[in-house]
Amino acid sequence: MLKMDSHIHSEYSPDSQSKIDDILDVARSRNIDIIAISDHNTVDGTSEVMAKTRNTDILAIPSIEISSSLGHILGFGCEENIPRDLSPQETIDRIHDLGGLAIVPHPYCFYRHGLLHKTDYKDLKIDAIEIRNARFIVGYCNNKAKKLSEKENLPALGASDAHYWKFVGDCYSMIDCEKDIDSVLKAIKKNKIEAHGKGTSNILLSKYLFEKNVLKKFD
Repeated sequence: MLKMDSHIHSEYSPDSQSKIDDILDVARSRNIDIIAISDHNTVDGTSEVMAKTRNTDILAIPSIEISSSLGHILGFGCEENIPRDLSPQETIDRIHDLGGLAIVPHPYCFYRHGLLHKTDYKDLKIDAIEIRNARFIVGYCNNKAKKLSEKENLPALGASDAHYWKFVGDCYSMIDCEKDIDSVLKAIKKNKIEAHGKGTSNILLSKYLFEKNVLKKFD
């Protein structure tokens, strides 16, 4: 089993300042084997991390977090940008055309553009959902996603959704696969994956947000 954090944001996302090198340092310190830089509406972070992890002990999976018209969708395995504001199913079709998986992050979180807060998953050809997202303040949304996964046998992932490099690996997945991109994608589709981890500390998160949004103005 390999340890994977499939949803990390870097400085290429407008709401993160994390450098790729810092993300990689924390991933190594937490024995994470596989990471994905899933930045908002761009694969620039993916391009950098894949170049920096070539021939190293960490496998980087290409990824992007796309803002569809009704919520966010991860294009897991996609190396190309996908336009934002398309309908959810059109976004999913674009992901599949690129050979990726359509994974719904924080599916029921209404204040973070959770896709299943506004639409029924049965209307969409999704491949997996996050059931442990470390950025939830309360557990309700994670629990609701877990119940859906169990009821419908949807592959379930854990992910940090870290916008600050120190939070990488707070939630993660254990995945039964070889250490290559194709094997990772196939393992998720076959549901050979388990979600693990804990929520990011609200104290540390508040401290980070204060430094980012308040102290930064006085630099």
